Amino acid sequence: MSVCIIPARGGSKRIPRKNIRHFHGRPMIGWSIAAARASGLFDRIVVSTDDPEIAEVAQAEGAEVPFLRPAELADDHAATVPVIAHAVTALSLPADCPVCCLYATAPLIETGDLVAGFEMLAGARFVMAVTTFPYPIQRALRRKEDASVEMMNIEYASSRSQDLEEAWHDAGQFYWARAQTWTSGLPVLGAGAKAVSLPRHRVQDIDTLDDWLRAELLFSILKAGS
Repeated sequence: MSVCIIPARGGSKRIPRKNIRHFHGRPMIGWSIAAARASGLFDRIVVSTDDPEIAEVAQAEGAEVPFLRPAELADDHAATVPVIAHAVTALSLPADCPVCCLYATAPLIETGDLVAGFEMLAGARFVMAVTTFPYPIQRALRRKEDASVEMMNIEYASSRSQDLEEAWHDAGQFYWARAQTWTSGLPVLGAGAKAVSLPRHRVQDIDTLDDWLRAELLFSILKAGS
């Protein structure tokens, strides 16, 4: 048995109602539910939300909504691990049950990525999706209020890009762990964490309208080539 839990609160401010706003012809959350269903990995696909409208949309897209998330886990400061831990407890999942947290705003997700994460879980505490930064972070700049700029790490001023260590960041798409790991309160990053590598062209955090537009353009390009 394995379970997919999709957190989708109703209080998004920068993009109001973004979890159910239409993205290329369907509610945004529908793409995550569809990917979870197409992967063939999950016995249950559950949406954790505090919002009745999101619950209705999620059910129409084929997910379960067996409970509504409490308000204290649905504000701007609610972290992912406590939200998934609440769902694991509410569902009474066995301790060793593989549980995937799949974000509602991951329209570029591919089923193969979910499968790769599941297969890595056998030797890991957490498995997450990551991608590389497009430019060496060691050569990042700081822009001041007067528009002047300076290097954040001056010791790398003369370093060639190809000589610097490649840096990675969270792709913001999914995390795998067993039920008992989610409820332990341990952070995703730490001993026993492993990562699935995703190409940058399939990763887009969606927090602003500019992010949304970029995601739409990437989606159009990827679908045109499929």
